[in-house]
Amino acid sequence: MRVLKFGGTSIANAHKILCVAEIIENILRTSPVAVVLSAPAHITNYLVSLISDILLHPRIKLNLISLEKIFTQLGKELSELQLNFDFQKAQKILHRELIILIKILHGISLIGKCPENIQAAFICRGEQLAVAYMTVLLQARGHKVAIINPLDKLIADEGSYLEATIDIAISTKLIMNSRIPIKYIVLMAGFTAGNEKRHPVILGRNGSDYSAAALAACLQAECCEIWTDVDGIYTIDPHHLNGARQLQYLSYQEAMELSYFGAKVIHPRTIKPIAQFKIPCIIKNTTNPQSSGTIISNNVRNNKIKGITQLNNMAMLNISGPGLTEEMGEITARILAVMSQESISVVLITQSSSEYSISFCITKNEQIRARRALEKNFFLELKDGWIDQIKIIKNLAIITVVGDGMRTSYGRACKIFSALSHANINIIAISQGSSERSISVVVKNIQAIVGLKVVHQMLFNNNFQVIDAVIIGIGGIGSALLNQISRQQLLLRNKKIDLRVCGIANSNKILFKPEGINLKKWKNFWTQCQDNFKLDILFNLIKEAGLINPVIIDCTSSKNIAHQYVNFIKNGFHIVTPNKEANSCSYKYYKLIRRICLKKKRRFYYDTNVGAGLPVISNLQNLINAGDKLIRFSGILSGSLSFIFGKLEIGISFSKATCIASKMGLTEPDPREDLSCRDVSRQLLILSREAGSKLELSDIKIEPLIPANLNLIKNRALFMLHLCVVDDYFSARVSEARSQNKILRPVAIIEKNGRCTIQIVAVDENNPLYQVKNGENILAFYTNYYHPRPLVLRGYGAGCDVTASGVFADILRTLRATP
Repeated sequence: MRVLKFGGTSIANAHKILCVAEIIENILRTSPVAVVLSAPAHITNYLVSLISDILLHPRIKLNLISLEKIFTQLGKELSELQLNFDFQKAQKILHRELIILIKILHGISLIGKCPENIQAAFICRGEQLAVAYMTVLLQARGHKVAIINPLDKLIADEGSYLEATIDIAISTKLIMNSRIPIKYIVLMAGFTAGNEKRHPVILGRNGSDYSAAALAACLQAECCEIWTDVDGIYTIDPHHLNGARQLQYLSYQEAMELSYFGAKVIHPRTIKPIAQFKIPCIIKNTTNPQSSGTIISNNVRNNKIKGITQLNNMAMLNISGPGLTEEMGEITARILAVMSQESISVVLITQSSSEYSISFCITKNEQIRARRALEKNFFLELKDGWIDQIKIIKNLAIITVVGDGMRTSYGRACKIFSALSHANINIIAISQGSSERSISVVVKNIQAIVGLKVVHQMLFNNNFQVIDAVIIGIGGIGSALLNQISRQQLLLRNKKIDLRVCGIANSNKILFKPEGINLKKWKNFWTQCQDNFKLDILFNLIKEAGLINPVIIDCTSSKNIAHQYVNFIKNGFHIVTPNKEANSCSYKYYKLIRRICLKKKRRFYYDTNVGAGLPVISNLQNLINAGDKLIRFSGILSGSLSFIFGKLEIGISFSKATCIASKMGLTEPDPREDLSCRDVSRQLLILSREAGSKLELSDIKIEPLIPANLNLIKNRALFMLHLCVVDDYFSARVSEARSQNKILRPVAIIEKNGRCTIQIVAVDENNPLYQVKNGENILAFYTNYYHPRPLVLRGYGAGCDVTASGVFADILRTLRATP
């Protein structure tokens, strides 16, 4: 015989109940069946709320209209969907139950309280109605039904009316003596048992699962099947991570550990009877009966890590003091005895190697009661100073990794701790069970989801490296970057790199999807998006999402965003940016970012700050890290100025060359941004700081390209019209240089003494800058290693695609920071 249990969500409406009937019939073809039913979804909670309402408002008009409507509607729908369903019979049963419930409520209102025995008798009626309706349905489908009354056959031997434990031995005799006909479908209400007087008691949380396991033990069943709304047990709660993997097999011990530490699919009490009698348990999905489910049994040979669970809303009590070093064993025994007397469950316990302190975790709801009980029991020790004041650490969570493989695989704990460390999650306490089947870490409650994800990534998806990107700024560079990522995502996945763009934002709004945005349709999603953008909103979204390896990509030129980099890093983000503001503002902020990166083990990549797509910063950093030293630098750092001065060589005037560059989009919308050399000065400052200087932007000396009075012209068109006044000046400079077989170049220079200047220089053909034109950038580094011939980097240093490609490369470099 096979025992099947169906939960409340499986029988929530008529269509689902019919699916359950079909599942029962399919199994009945090969094996006798006993079925345990929960109350339909929300019914038990509704009955509990009725008791609370009548105690708060004793004179309230007694009615069960909602309950009556739910079951009447259920009966009507079943009679429409199932031929021969006896609706009148179902209604008579319903009305009989409603009369009983009304009487109980009336009695509660009269005495002004609800004893546990009355509460147990009241809240178990939903299961009995479920059995009644299923009986009528199965009879309509031509089946014979035998009902086991749990009050008479499932006997509780201990526990309260609300948390009873079943006596398997006595119950087995009573059920076996029932002589159930083989061809009948057996039905039993879950959640309920009877005490020695056959009064109703209930079996606590997940009581229907426990009922099914106990019935399977009593019937010596072939297996126990728990039918629910998921395909089985997963490596992690699927609600927390899309990459959760369904487990095919679990040992009883592994299932016990997972359920004890928070897995909600099955309860520890359910596992005990089936493990005792070695009955396989299968977790199945009512809406997907073809799924293989998860099998819990004794025949599990693969020693692997099986899953990760969490318990939220925990508190840790810490007891320490000199008295513990001499009486640790006695103190520990007394602590546990006090908790037992108070019926407080100790979830986890640890002690220091010096035996100076002991800590244990309980639920946060019990923390005050636990401390008071301990202070009372240890009054003398506290008074005499043998024990320090008992401390409570609040708002904690326990993350537990479970699997028989914990005993046989080396380095698992190291991977767990490494993953949490890289996610900036501090471990408050560690505990490993004596079976070595699980290891638990205590962390802050708000970090639990991120902790779960990074540990799962480390243990189950280690072949994949994850980047959770949030792109701020979708102008030319940002849009080009999104398009490049979209084209490369599949190729990267083939290389085991999962680059997900979780957020896209500009100054007005933000599009955020933790699982990743479909970049083929990002523009459509962006058009429909209505969510306003603020930095605090972004922080909250990212914290709630629990991103694994979050990277902020700042594609703006915003000072406000740049000044938030320290906050981003403190909150666990890597930063990639072409934005020069952070690195070219005060030297104090420049150094602060780097100190915080070291402290938080985050990465800050900005190779596109200088030379756009050219690998300038990374090459310079590599040289310096290898012990080299910059002696001198000269280079052309502006693609627009490179283009303009290239045109001067062939006789085009300065004003016309600037106009051509502007029309081609090589300059900023206002060309004065380029001609002022402000951008070049920022790049030069960044290079000098990378080489070790402590300069500020005001220390950069700039030879003006245009007279100061031209900069006073506010109108851009008028400025371009007056720019011709400098044509003769540049024409004369070009002629003078040509007479010396030289050409003019706008050169950024770092001298040997560290002085930084930007000036117009006449260079000959022996100079690396001589051949550069048409918008190219060139950088010549003279170092101890590269001297007298410099290290030269040359290429196009402007353009959205080129810059975006450099940003893209920096994004991939953040993978070095992952475990």
